[in-house]
Amino acid sequence: MSLLSRLFGSGSGSDKGSGKGSAPAHDPVTYQGFTIHPEPIKEGGTYRVAARIEKEVAGEVKAHQLIRADMMSDPDGAAAESVRKAQRLIDEQGERLFDRPR
Repeated sequence: MSLLSRLFGSGSGSDKGSGKGSAPAHDPVTYQGFTIHPEPIKEGGTYRVAARIEKEVAGEVKAHQLIRADMMSDPDGAAAESVRKAQRLIDEQGERLFDRPR
């Protein structure tokens, strides 16, 4: 398996052996006109807090990927914490979070 396939997923299904992957899917949450997609990242037996924040701005859907160092043992708890962290970022940055260079 190539390095890029391991980093971005090969689409082959199982992530056994690597210990990394995504947690079970969670429903998106709407907050102050933004859509938060909780996407905790499975790392071994824990889940990293992560979410995708989207908003339509001037007819274009803008997205920001939030990945935190926080780890949790439960995927549902990680999803809830991902939403909480995303809401805080929205409160602090608003649409400016889309202005950052990637």
